[in-house]
Amino acid sequence: MDVGKRIYQLRVRNGLTQAELASRCELTKGFLSQLENDRTTPSLPTLMDIVEALGSDMSTFFSEEKEEKIVFRKEDFFEDERENYAISWVVPNAQKNTMEPIILTIRPHQQSQTMMPHEGEEFGLVLSGSVILLNGGKKHRVRKGETFYIRGDQEHCLKNENSTEAKVLWITTPPLF
Repeated sequence: MDVGKRIYQLRVRNGLTQAELASRCELTKGFLSQLENDRTTPSLPTLMDIVEALGSDMSTFFSEEKEEKIVFRKEDFFEDERENYAISWVVPNAQKNTMEPIILTIRPHQQSQTMMPHEGEEFGLVLSGSVILLNGGKKHRVRKGETFYIRGDQEHCLKNENSTEAKVLWITTPPLF
């Protein structure tokens, strides 16, 4: 781990100048500059003082920040084949996020699972074919290139009445699949 770089990152994140952090730790600005540029190494008590002045603790300071993955490729997807449809999770572990996108492939003359009423919202984009959105007892035909946006407060599902597959990008918040 690059201790100097980590001190610099936390100092900037906290909106402190070198002089302000040095003052809080009873160090000189020059010494802090040398630390941040890896020209010297602090003693353990000095490092503990710096970390505390930055509003952190030693375990957090030394924990590696994992770079968040933002691009997902086909090999990252997880597919679940069911009798009437297939679900492709296009963002792995999306259930930990605020929203969950899937690609739903509905076989001919079949339908998706019925979603029970829930808090949240759902968005869909029909990628191929067409579907019937059954929402609260009402039917809505949604064709390729069209979208739907619903609150999750009513029972709903998608039905494919055609003789070809239908594909839908379906995004829910909060995650449900």
